[in-house]
Amino acid sequence: MTLNTFGQLFRVTTFGESHGPAIGCVVDGCPPGIELAPGDFVADLARRATGKTRHTSARREADEVEIVSGVYEGRTTGTPIALLVRNTDARSKDYDAIASQFRPGHADYTYWQKYGIRDPRGGGRASARETTMRVAAAVIAKKWLGDRHGVQVRGYLAQIGNVLPRECDWAAVESNPFFWPDAAQVPELESFMDALRKSGDSVGARVSVIATGVPPGWGEPVYGKLDAEIAAAMMSINAVKGVEIGDGFASVAQHGSMHRDQASTAGFLSNHAGGILGGISSGQQVLVSAAFKPTSSLRLPARGLDTAGNEVEIVTTGRHDPCVGIRAVPICEAMLALVLMDQALRHRAQCGDVGEVFPRIP
Repeated sequence: MTLNTFGQLFRVTTFGESHGPAIGCVVDGCPPGIELAPGDFVADLARRATGKTRHTSARREADEVEIVSGVYEGRTTGTPIALLVRNTDARSKDYDAIASQFRPGHADYTYWQKYGIRDPRGGGRASARETTMRVAAAVIAKKWLGDRHGVQVRGYLAQIGNVLPRECDWAAVESNPFFWPDAAQVPELESFMDALRKSGDSVGARVSVIATGVPPGWGEPVYGKLDAEIAAAMMSINAVKGVEIGDGFASVAQHGSMHRDQASTAGFLSNHAGGILGGISSGQQVLVSAAFKPTSSLRLPARGLDTAGNEVEIVTTGRHDPCVGIRAVPICEAMLALVLMDQALRHRAQCGDVGEVFPRIP
């Protein structure tokens, strides 16, 4: 059975293809009484959208959300919320040439092997277009987390190719097309991306996401570990090839005397663990990073096979991102928010009567 549903209590099921008539999702398990209107989705979907700058795909979708069910007089009812977004700028003819070819680095071959059939138009179900609905569903999660617990989830582009930010200023993140935290470096990134686009190649990126206000106690000690579910959620995003919690792989070179997060009456003295201990939130900031591979859709010729098993030269046409990580910030934010809301509801269901336990590290 194909799995298209994410979460246990707060469940999100997505459907649709890149060049089909529409994409959508059903959100089940949402608490009643949350204020929700189509306008609530505009900001985050615009942050994820293509076609806003020359550094992303030129595809321009309206991304207008239709609330089909689950909301009455502006509030969620507790019943399934169905959200629909019409595809308005699909150009399926761009993919005619590769309908019978397996593009290197894509899911073409694996979909063919699994199902014996595939939708070649824009990658079909494997397209990043599907993540639109994850971002839409997470709008609900962000509202509930913020209103109920004061949790804020936000991210930024932490690396593109070999370029790293020299400083991290949240005020700069939303003021440039890269979600880059160092405003002084934006011209450098513009030049970098212009040269990359002219070369016809692509590059990878790193996205970092931080959740503040997460109380201690969310997560399970063994099979429902908060960090494990975050990692699985991030790995479910197209093109993600690695996930780190806290210091992640940098922990390999650290000594235990450095990595352990000591505590005092004033609070934790460090956060190398990324706000999660034993699979359960510690009350610190939850720190997550995801590594995105370079885009495989290139106009540069590559060797490959066609559906008859013949070797062919493959050139990918259509509209594609030279760096998918640029638009991935709101997607990573969305997956972290969805995990946190699901874990919050699960914690409330089992341990809601426990309350605040003493002592509590500030």
